[in-house]
Amino acid sequence: MGWWQVNADTLAGSRFVVSEYAETFASLKLLHAGVAAHPGEGAWLRAHLQGYRERLAADPVTASLVRAGLGRDWIADFLTPTPRDGEDFGEAVARVRAVRPAEVRAHLRLSLAGALPAALERDDLAERAAGLLEYVWEAAVRPYWERRRRVLEADVVARTARVSRGGWAAVLDSLRPGTRWLGESRFQVNLHEYPPREISGAELLFVPVTPRTGWVSWEGRERYAVVYPCAGALSEDHRARAVPAALGSLLGPARAAVLALLGAGPLSTTQLVALTGQGLGSVGRHLRVLLDAGLVERRRAGRSVLYSRTGAGDAVVEASGGAAG
Repeated sequence: MGWWQVNADTLAGSRFVVSEYAETFASLKLLHAGVAAHPGEGAWLRAHLQGYRERLAADPVTASLVRAGLGRDWIADFLTPTPRDGEDFGEAVARVRAVRPAEVRAHLRLSLAGALPAALERDDLAERAAGLLEYVWEAAVRPYWERRRRVLEADVVARTARVSRGGWAAVLDSLRPGTRWLGESRFQVNLHEYPPREISGAELLFVPVTPRTGWVSWEGRERYAVVYPCAGALSEDHRARAVPAALGSLLGPARAAVLALLGAGPLSTTQLVALTGQGLGSVGRHLRVLLDAGLVERRRAGRSVLYSRTGAGDAVVEASGGAAG
């Protein structure tokens, strides 16, 4: 297993960051795999997979580059620049484009664990990778970005609140398969047999993406990142998820949808509006009724007011055939 040595100060100073580039690269990985993890991904793939495959069919060199770059157990490092807070997609992809040709080829050999195909012994690979990522961003991510960003921000709020309630160990254990807190300042980041890394004193970032994928990256010894799939209940299109019929009959479909979503973790009114598609006034009224009934509770986290289900709320959802979250 791969693990990092993390001191208390580094962990306390770590941050969650939403990244346009990470979301785009995760989407590229999903297009490459072509297999959906849930109905929301399936609908997205039906809309964009054919165009992606046609583009690669017309450009065999870039197709070979993608296969080599994604590798089997290791992604070519130049494709996963460590996110920077406030960096937009254009700034991040410019870093990919600027990687020197010899460095690109070295990264690809590492991801392949062997020699490069003859077609990739060339100097324009960084430009080709950047061009493909720009295509994925413009055609398949940017049109959905505002909704995806709100979903990712909801995940960040929920996990930040979980840190305040139960500490970092519970959050690190739940990021993605293979991550867990080992104790003694050791954080397992994946299941691969790689040497441990001492990252105490470095900047540590946690970056959610909506596709069910993840990876780690680093920039020298100064910045490290763990990219992880956001909470399952939030990563799907909310319109594709049905509220249990019994719960809808009891509370009404719109109010039941609010209660069901709160099983994924604490959410603000704004995030519930984004996830349900309901108006601000409607969500506020539903929350007031649920609060009065003792099914949800609220508390302040910084400038946000977060709502979460109570034990009674969990029991009502479970009794109606739903999941407790």
